[in-house]
Amino acid sequence: MNSLTKHLIVISFDCLSSLDFSQLEQLPNFQKLLQKASYCKNVETIYPSVTYPCHATIVTGNFPKRHRIINNTFLQPGRLSPDWYWHRKHIQGTTLYDEAKKAGMTTAALLWPVTARANIDYNLPEIFPNRPWHHQVAVSLWNGSPLYLLDLERRFGHIRKGLSQPELDDFVLASTVHTIKTKKPNLMLIHFVDLDSQRHYHGFNSKQAQDAIRRHDERLGHIIQALKDSQIYEESTIIILGDHSALDESKVIKPNVILQQQGLINLNHHGKVTDWKAYCKSCDGSAYIYLKDGDDTETKTAVTELIQTFSQNSLNGIEKIYTAEEAGIRGADQQAFFMLEAHRGYYFSEQLQGDYIDEITDEDVKQKKYTVACHGYSPEKTDYKTVFIAVGKGIQPNKVIPTMHLTDEGPTFARLLGLSLGQTDGKAIEEILSL
Repeated sequence: MNSLTKHLIVISFDCLSSLDFSQLEQLPNFQKLLQKASYCKNVETIYPSVTYPCHATIVTGNFPKRHRIINNTFLQPGRLSPDWYWHRKHIQGTTLYDEAKKAGMTTAALLWPVTARANIDYNLPEIFPNRPWHHQVAVSLWNGSPLYLLDLERRFGHIRKGLSQPELDDFVLASTVHTIKTKKPNLMLIHFVDLDSQRHYHGFNSKQAQDAIRRHDERLGHIIQALKDSQIYEESTIIILGDHSALDESKVIKPNVILQQQGLINLNHHGKVTDWKAYCKSCDGSAYIYLKDGDDTETKTAVTELIQTFSQNSLNGIEKIYTAEEAGIRGADQQAFFMLEAHRGYYFSEQLQGDYIDEITDEDVKQKKYTVACHGYSPEKTDYKTVFIAVGKGIQPNKVIPTMHLTDEGPTFARLLGLSLGQTDGKAIEEILSL
């Protein structure tokens, strides 16, 4: 299969929504790009619509139940800061960067989720210290490309302020520009988180979110200029995408409070989990209910009765309840016993004590106990689509795709590079390609 481009630059602006498209059209760098681009502003995301499953879908073309990145974090009942699906080994099946590497292409990834310890030439993985004895630089070096990362740290480490935004994205931008100019990768995956962070703690339409979009426009301009300075712009394809949207919320649902009260989660006198039979694992706007022992008939019956009680009360914040089979049909983890979908204005927490529902206060947000906007909701929610923009080598100009799915992106990227991801849940969007 012939490649349609020499350099594929995929830029993920985390939490970029279809509702942002009118603003993008007014910003100088997005506006200029859109004059020649093909795009879809009605991209359906996956379930659950959280960052790590979404980004695994983007590079595999498959739903979470198939690639097995079924949430951001692992099921670790009671742990205040669960481990994330940081490592490539957790993805089942091949990925776009695997196939590019097999074909002898040069690959780079900057803060792209689920790439720790991946076979990527220039890899700055998204991973952070999650134990008191861990340190950010050491964790990154161990899980990425050490010499490359040491060079980036020496050049641009002063820009970063831990994980705070916009400094982290500014560090990623500087690293991206340097990598384009010095490495000229055939495949480059870049993940910016500024907008997502601002929406979580300030709200979907907040000034902080609007400012982040404007910063993203400036970042896009720097990347385009780097491609031109490197004299590879004409041989490059630029992809701009979002992974999910977000919805504002003001209430938090805590199903584990009920499970604990019913004796299905045991706590010690410090409030720590000592044992559990059923547990609610949050995906923010949705949640899984897992059983420790799937053959425990008594627990199955008890949990089913509780779930039925939830469904009969319209004030409990739960909009829909899916069986394992129904969750699987939607692409989510069918190994869960149930899956819960929150009403607009609500999201799920794994907290074990207190009231079943908390009202979110300004102090909660200030202390980062809760957020005021999140994602993870069903793609069936209204005004909850994301965007896809493609321009450059191998892309026909000014094609408007009415609708597409997040699973279609990986196969489209593979076709641009002359690669194959095998049998995927999504399909290449052939109508935008210059075949």
